[in-house]
Formats: sequence, structure tokens, C-alpha cells
Amino acid sequence: MTAFDSFPLGQPGFVSNILDRAAHLRNNDEKLMALEGHRDARAYVVHRDSLVVRQEPNGPRALLTIEEARQCGANPGTIFLGLRDGAAVFGMGISAEAVEKLLTRQDVAVTELRGMAMQGIVPPNQLSAIAMAKSMVTWHQRHGYCANCGTRSVMKEAGWKRECPNCKAEHFPRTDPVVIMLVTSGDKCLLGRQRHFLPGMWSCLAGFVEAAETIEDAVRREIFEESGIRCTDVNYYMTQPWPYPSSLMIGCTARATNEDIIVDHEELEDCRWFDRAEATLMLKREHPGSLTGPHPFAIAHHLVGRWLQTDPHSRA
Repeated sequence: MTAFDSFPLGQPGFVSNILDRAAHLRNNDEKLMALEGHRDARAYVVHRDSLVVRQEPNGPRALLTIEEARQCGANPGTIFLGLRDGAAVFGMGISAEAVEKLLTRQDVAVTELRGMAMQGIVPPNQLSAIAMAKSMVTWHQRHGYCANCGTRSVMKEAGWKRECPNCKAEHFPRTDPVVIMLVTSGDKCLLGRQRHFLPGMWSCLAGFVEAAETIEDAVRREIFEESGIRCTDVNYYMTQPWPYPSSLMIGCTARATNEDIIVDHEELEDCRWFDRAEATLMLKREHPGSLTGPHPFAIAHHLVGRWLQTDPHSRA
């Protein structure tokens, strides 16, 4: 099995959740302490965009025992992610100083999450829980002070809320909605390139949903702003959590009403139409010009792949 086989059509990374979030336990400190102290409790330890993993003969192991996490220097504050077969799973952060000490050890590694996921090193069914841990740890690190009065806030409800001891304001984790869309015109689809993409890679256009904006309006606006293409018939496909730092990718399709591209070079390096034959070769990594589509880890791959499986004579 290759890394590509880990993400069949309709199943990108971060969508297969193996946890029961068990939100009813978040206010039960006594129960949570008992769960954390149980020998079956586990934790994901997050540092920026990386995970602390144990190096084992069969490959890296991301799900650590609580004792292993503490021995690595993970922060004492834990975020309750949920239950897996009755056992508690937590998210934990770790300081840069503790990470520096780990770099000299042979039994552990601090490895970039996206690379491990795309290579199939981390089991796909663990990625949703890891995304949760990464998003929550990052949120706490970035939102340690009350936005209302500036006082240092404290963790509450097993990490799912911060509360200000001064003005009593409550702060909750945020998720940023992002539309990502495949625009088609007959037998052609619109793909773009950003400057940070790998050489030869093209993907779907995307952008953040703005305040008081519908998903449909965001799709139409972003496509027009980046490519000059007007579109209609916006339809929802699926979503993908994206913990960079905490977005929700909203996959959509749309039909173009014009084909003359005007690239916004502030947003894109390039943008162009691809026919079905070329798009198929790009997804298969068989394009004679070494052009590629997005990795199956990302929802963009599944938007293109689904379109390629539709009736070529349909309007969308």
C-alpha cells in the first residue's frame, strides 16, 4: 500500500475520527483526573507543526502514554480530546527548550505532521484526533490573555474554554471557514499555482470566508478576485478540518460563465484551464510535463477526482 492508497476518494486527511469527544466529561474534574491517571490513557504531544513520536522497530508511534509524554517534557496542562474504546486521549504542548533536549535522543523524534501524514507514516484514522490536539494546543498558546481586559486567562472545561479571572469573560476555540472550490467549464477545470507550491504542482483555488458572507458568495468572490472568472451553480461537496492553525476547508464546485482568465499575481503565481485528460494524468503523477495535482491528503485532490468521475457531458 502506498501513501496515496491511505486516502481513497472522498476520504482526505483529518476526516476519519476515532474518538468519542465525550463533551459531558469536560466539567467533571474528578472523572478526568481518574481517566488521565489510568494506565490506558494516551496523549499526542504537539510542537508547532510537529509531533513528538516514539521511534520503534515498526515505525514512529505518535500516541504516547501519559508517562512517556511527561518524560519528554510535555507541558502539565492537558486538553481532553475524548475517549477511544473507553480510554482517555489528551493533547499536550511542549516548550521549545524541551524539544531541544529531545533532539539528542534516539528513542524519540520531533517530526513535521504534514510530511508524516502524506507519507502514510501516521495511520489515517488518527489524523482527526491529532488535528484536534494541534488546533487546541495552538489556540491556547496564542490566546493566553483576555481579549476584553488583557488579564492572563485560565484553562477551563478540560481545555475547551479559557476564562478571565478578572472580568469573567469566557473565550472559546475558533475555527476559520475557508472555501476551496473546483470551477469547471464543460470539459475543463480551473487550477492555480501559489509561489510556495512544489515545482509543477497545481491545485484548486481557495480563500477565507469573510464576516457576514455566505459560502456561495465567498466561492464566487474568491474565484473572481483571483482569476477574473465569474461563476454560478455553486454546490457543496464535503469539508476537511485543516489544523494550520485551525481552519475548516469547505469543498465546493461551481460552473464558470466566462473563460478569459485575469490572474491576480498578488495571490497566485499562475492560473489556467486543464482538460480532463491532462487533469487525470496530473492526479496519477503521469503527466509528460511533470505537472502534478494536489496530494490525496488534501481535499483539493478529491474535488478534482470526483469531477473526473462524473459524466463529462453534465453541466457541472
